[in-house]
Amino acid sequence: MENTGKHKIRIIFTGPESTAKTALSRQMADYFKAVCVEEYAREYILGLDRHYNYDDVKRIAEMQRSQMNAFLGSGERLAFFDTYLIITRIWFEVAFGKAPEWVDREIAMTGDALYLLCRPDIPWEPDPLRENGGEMREKLFIRYEEELKHHGLRYAYLEGTGSERTKNALHHITTFLKANG
Repeated sequence: MENTGKHKIRIIFTGPESTAKTALSRQMADYFKAVCVEEYAREYILGLDRHYNYDDVKRIAEMQRSQMNAFLGSGERLAFFDTYLIITRIWFEVAFGKAPEWVDREIAMTGDALYLLCRPDIPWEPDPLRENGGEMREKLFIRYEEELKHHGLRYAYLEGTGSERTKNALHHITTFLKANG
């Protein structure tokens, strides 16, 4: 989409592992002919020859911030983000018990975005990078929701399987675009 002087529109997928964030962000970007900002953590972690550490997650968070800033400085008007700093903020908390202070400030600056919080109501698909299956998915879902509320961010739930989940995403996005486009 060409920037016509109106504000930038950001749709950010968040939620536990294996809840269709990647598939939906790509699908929605294609549908709306918009930018899709891919998850950087997966690419980064795959490039390591060891287990990640605090500094690695900090680099991932810095790249997420850079990706957001690149979009904001671009001529594009609409972008779909496959994850953003809320997920990374909780990752810091769970894995290390602390997060860089700037992360909360960056999250707060996305107040005009729409977050789509993906429920863990679809089967978890294991892969070598996923760490939080089982009941941890539900615990993380609750933490993501608490973080969204804490920052006063606009969000909607994504639930259902297959085409139902896609229709749910389309509904929330279309409603948001009508109100903010």
